[in-house]
Order: sequence, then structure tokens, then C-alpha cells
Amino acid sequence: MRVEITKPGKRLFPDGTTKADLAGYYEAVADVMLPHIHDRPLNLERYPDGVGGHKIFQQHMPDHFPGWIASATVAARDGEVRHVVANDADTLVYLANQGAIALHAWLSRADRVERPDRLIFDLDPASGDDPPGVRRAARELGDLLRELGLEPFVMATGSKGFHVVVPLQRRHGFDDVRAFARDVARVAVERDPRRLTMEQRKAKRGGRIFVDILRNGYAHTAVAPYSVRARPSPTVAVPLDWDELGRARPDGWTIKTLPRRLDKRGGDPWARIGSAARSLGVARRALRAGA
Repeated sequence: MRVEITKPGKRLFPDGTTKADLAGYYEAVADVMLPHIHDRPLNLERYPDGVGGHKIFQQHMPDHFPGWIASATVAARDGEVRHVVANDADTLVYLANQGAIALHAWLSRADRVERPDRLIFDLDPASGDDPPGVRRAARELGDLLRELGLEPFVMATGSKGFHVVVPLQRRHGFDDVRAFARDVARVAVERDPRRLTMEQRKAKRGGRIFVDILRNGYAHTAVAPYSVRARPSPTVAVPLDWDELGRARPDGWTIKTLPRRLDKRGGDPWARIGSAARSLGVARRALRAGA
């Protein structure tokens, strides 16, 4: 490793989890995490003084970062932004040493940042704690996407809800992908209007689950698979098999329990997500035909 952990005993979480614990976790899961973030620009959710202290949501890669860390420079409204790219375990450990607890990844890769290869639906329960409801919403949305000829994947976010993620062939821009996501969400809400909504304002959701498609835009990000979350205990965003959904909680794993899960399963449930990419054009035609 090229990284020295400074102040390894520093508490980052109220439960006593230290900087060394965080770095050790990211080193342990690097083999399964890196394929999901390789060559993707990252935003860093940093807590130099630990969870509960000052939060830094960092897009720009600082000049003092070592030269061996990869980066991607992308167009922005006010010029360009140079993002960190984590392509090796050393980078993950270095970011942990900087207090980067959560990593948020673009839905596209650096070589073609304007062409996303993942589409994300973020299912956000109104109550903040409704595992049965949000599990049902994820299952219904997955069924709808399969009707359209796509192969959806599901992830416990480590927070309140689930992400339903669709791998795409890189043929369309963000505007087209977001428009498609909006149309799919509209159909999902029409099928189950008592439980689902596209209303962004919480006060108007009426206790329904928000089907959020807003992450599907240029320069928008989503929490990366296997990222730690900045919560009272260090919960983790965990890719699931669909047959696990009935028992899963969105915040059901931590940095202490996730490595055991991987050992027991023998690897990553999303290992084949790249080969499952489908054409958005075919799915749009199926949606127009009245899925």
C-alpha cells in the first residue's frame, strides 16, 4: 500500500468506528467495489472531524492529492471540474484517510461522460422507515422493467430505501435516459397510485413512496455500491440478488458485517451487471406499445 493512515484511532462514527476501521473496510471490499466505480468520476462526502462534524461534499480533486491517483476532467457550467477516479485499492484507502466516508459515482464513465451506462430509480419511503413498502415498490418496478426487455438490479442503499439499477448500452445521452426514466416512473405510479408518487415535495406525498429519477442527469451522482454511509453506525450500500429482497432492510449491513456476507456468498451479486446491458431504444418502443 502507498498510503499511511494518519491518526488511525480517530473516531469517525458515534459508535466508535475509527479511521483505521474505515480504511480497512475499503481495502477489504476493493475487489468487489472497484468494478462498479472504475473510470467513473466521483464526488466525495467527507467528514474530517467525523459524522456529526463539518460535512464537505467535494467534486474538485485537490491539487495536493498524490499523482498516482487517477482523475477525470469533465465539462461543467463554469468551466471544467477535475474529479477523483478510484481505480485501485490504494485510492480507496487514501480517500478514507481524507475522511471520505461515502463515495458518489457518476452514471457514466470518463471516456464517454455524456453517455450513461446505468439508469437509477431511487425509492424513498415517506416515513423514513418502511422496509415492507419500499421492498414491494422495488419488486413492482423490477417487474415493469423486465416487461420492457431490460434487466434490473436492486441495491440496499445503506440509508432509507432501495435503488433499482438498470445497465444500459452507451448509445443515448442523459436527456434521453432521464426522459425514459420519467416515463417508466409515470407508468409505475399509474399502476399503484395509492403507494407510489413522483411528487418531489414531501408535504404532498401523502405517505407514499417517492420514485426518484432525478439522479439520471449529466454530472449527477448516486451512492456507489459498497460505499459506507455517514450515519450513526457505518452502514453500507449493498447490491442484492432479487430473491434476497423479501428479507432485506435498506440499512441492514455495516462495515463489520458486510465482509462476512461476501465470504458467505462467495462474491458480488452484481458481478455480471456489465454483461446485462440492454438497448434503451428497444425498451422505449416497448413502453410506447403499452407496457
